[in-house]
Amino acid sequence: MLDYPQIPKIISKSLHLKLWRGNLFHGALEREFASRGLSIFVILLGIVVFTQLVRLLGESVSGTLAVDSVLTLLGFGALNYLPTLLSLSLFLSVLLTLTRAYRENEMVVWFSCGMGLTRWVRPVMYYALPIVCLIGLLSLVLSPWAMSKVDELKRRLDNRDDLTIASPGTFRESRQSDRVFFIESVDTKKNQIGNIFIQTMQNGRLGTLVAKHGVQEVAPNGDRFLVLLNGTRYDGTPGRLDFKIIEFERYSLRIKEAEARQRPTPLDSLSTPQLLKNSGSWNVSELERRLSLPLGALILSILAIPLSFVNPRTGRSFNLIMALAIYMVYNNLMGVITALVGQSKIDPIVAFLGIHMLMAALIAALFYYRLSVFSLWRLKR
Repeated sequence: MLDYPQIPKIISKSLHLKLWRGNLFHGALEREFASRGLSIFVILLGIVVFTQLVRLLGESVSGTLAVDSVLTLLGFGALNYLPTLLSLSLFLSVLLTLTRAYRENEMVVWFSCGMGLTRWVRPVMYYALPIVCLIGLLSLVLSPWAMSKVDELKRRLDNRDDLTIASPGTFRESRQSDRVFFIESVDTKKNQIGNIFIQTMQNGRLGTLVAKHGVQEVAPNGDRFLVLLNGTRYDGTPGRLDFKIIEFERYSLRIKEAEARQRPTPLDSLSTPQLLKNSGSWNVSELERRLSLPLGALILSILAIPLSFVNPRTGRSFNLIMALAIYMVYNNLMGVITALVGQSKIDPIVAFLGIHMLMAALIAALFYYRLSVFSLWRLKR
């Protein structure tokens, strides 16, 4: 028999051993969450970057986008997508990790030891909270900053003149639609242009200019000119009596400055303090969208716990399909609610709390259903 003074020591040792095992288990689980989440995030980021790169390269080939701005827009665009990618990676990493535990019968051992499903909430929260904080930082601070830089770059691109827009080896039409020009090569060091073709329409007469070389010059008053050297001008329609062919050594064309376009400032490029200063309906809807990203990520990480249950009779992929369907419905509902708030068709507080409380109720219902099923299973055993 044990002496009475030894009983507290034995209890203390057993508690320390239990805590050490729990910390070891939580650490291994969080490492598995992190490894899966990182893999999923890299794959999703690669897909997004590739699709955006293809789109931007297409715009640069067509001439609507400068080649040197492709990487800049790609970087800022990827930064804007990070909150959504992190939220989806967090959801899938928790879901797939717990689904693996069901498939390899680790959950059977877990429940046989008297451990409930709610005991998974703590390690999931330890893993999810830093990512949720990062999503909040991105959605409230970094993403609006990135989109403001994108809007600033697009404004500069809209204000470029025709010669700046021109890309070597492609035909381009001027903004006024009165000139079509082609440039074969550009030497930025010498400020020279090689093999130039320009077709103009002035006062109903068609004119064509061809020159071997050209340079850019700036007049004292600030006007910019394209000076063509050793070229030929074809004026009029071939076959008519007024058709002229003129050879020249020097011919100056004024480069028309682009008219400044009034672009409305996108809501996603406004900083969070700017949204708070102006309480317009669309500003409130944008603010709710940003706040919903970290809150939705936290809700989805907890929702993945009851959704990870695998029923062998329904197939191994059924829970994954159902989880992705719930994720898509949740995201689409947040988009619809945001649009309704912007249109002043629904109260902002009711909309914001309603959609997330609905998901919280779904989590509670799924936990209750799973716990009741496991309670019946233990009673039968």
